[in-house]
Amino acid sequence: MNVILHLGLGSFHRAHLAVYLHALIQTGDTAWQLAGGNTRPDMAETMAALAAQGGAYTLETISPAGEHRYERVTSIRQVIPYTSDLAGLVAQGASADTKIISFTVTEAGYYLDAHNRLDLATFADLRADLDAARAGQPGSTIYAALTAILRARMASGAGPVTLLNCDNLRHNGDRSRGGLLQFIELIGDAALLDWVQTNTTSPNAMVDRITPRPTPDVRERVLAATGVDDPAALMGESFIQWVIEDRFIAGRPAWETVGVEMVQSVDAYEEAKIRLLNATHSCIAWAGTLVGYLYIHEGTHDPVIRQMAFDYVTDDTIPVLDTPEHPCPIHLPTYRDVVLDRFGNPAICDTNQRVAMDGFSKIPGFIAPTIRERLAQGATIDSVAMLPALFLAYLQRWHQGLIPYTYQDQAMDPAVAHAVCEAADPVAAFCADRPLWGDLAGDARLVAAVRGAGERVARFVAEHNGTAAR
Repeated sequence: MNVILHLGLGSFHRAHLAVYLHALIQTGDTAWQLAGGNTRPDMAETMAALAAQGGAYTLETISPAGEHRYERVTSIRQVIPYTSDLAGLVAQGASADTKIISFTVTEAGYYLDAHNRLDLATFADLRADLDAARAGQPGSTIYAALTAILRARMASGAGPVTLLNCDNLRHNGDRSRGGLLQFIELIGDAALLDWVQTNTTSPNAMVDRITPRPTPDVRERVLAATGVDDPAALMGESFIQWVIEDRFIAGRPAWETVGVEMVQSVDAYEEAKIRLLNATHSCIAWAGTLVGYLYIHEGTHDPVIRQMAFDYVTDDTIPVLDTPEHPCPIHLPTYRDVVLDRFGNPAICDTNQRVAMDGFSKIPGFIAPTIRERLAQGATIDSVAMLPALFLAYLQRWHQGLIPYTYQDQAMDPAVAHAVCEAADPVAAFCADRPLWGDLAGDARLVAAVRGAGERVARFVAEHNGTAAR
């Protein structure tokens, strides 16, 4: 039996990779199965439910037209309980049966700065994990967990393994691999560094499916529709996509038979998804929160917010992703329209809270590249500038304690964020932040565009005042 060990059994994994493998198994191809667990003591109730159900759970999918479907997903055959020493994960990762180690962490969990270097100055947990790894102990960050697993694998002689990133990180395989190699180099383990470079591959991949955090009504609908009371039930949209570079050092499932696109390069797909979907998603979440909406579909159906998102893509993003020199293989106007239709699906009830998180990762990762490339073309950035202006207005609300939910941002230094908001000129302070903007920090064109966009955001909020009140 060939095993994929997955780190992070959250909702997205169970609505994506696990679903594709389940579909493959349903065709009669049973050569692969999943084992998985978490590197932190998260989701205790869900993990206990999965363990009690032998890894099985029910997935509800809902289309934009309101069609509900229910499927029992059974590809996870081993749920590894969390322990602080990660013993179960390490043992499975060191087994010769394990041919792929996949992981879902979220963008901010890779601790990379604008130059793809580990940001040790900002993240105390990363520094602590380096100390632990030097002492031969595991840790909770992805790099520390992988280091512990790969050390044990090297010692056991289990052979090569593919490291498969399943997150919304641009060039996710290359960048997570770079972070891992830096981590191993910093702990001074030359033998492991050489082994990883020789015995692992890290294909880039583009993943896509909107998967909200499960709410109690999902469990209720699943019970009503299927008769199964499933505390691990979850819901996602009907749309699903996975594009992977075909670089697997120890074999892989025949995913192409169940809809996965196996390609030589994911670059075009990745850029389209990150800029047309992820950045647009954040735009709608920040704007919606500012005028009192709770859900993404509410903001998407607001004509002013929808136009902001449409203009961002049409005016500034498509012109840099589809050029005569580098034509895009994807028809981007169609992609844009499909994305907005998906976001408008009211059944998903995806919260602004979930989508608005991690803005300090999303500005440099999702939004700054379009600004940088438009400026390099000598073009205007008025439409894309609305996104950082929305985030700054959102951040100022957070600073005042007026966001109606807890804002989560792994990459944010709260002291820096508060200082930006308290500055005599918050726009200038925001645009001068180097972790956000890299070489664009302080650029007069950026400052002017964000200042003008900020004035438009203020008018938008004033005009909408009270219209979304609940």
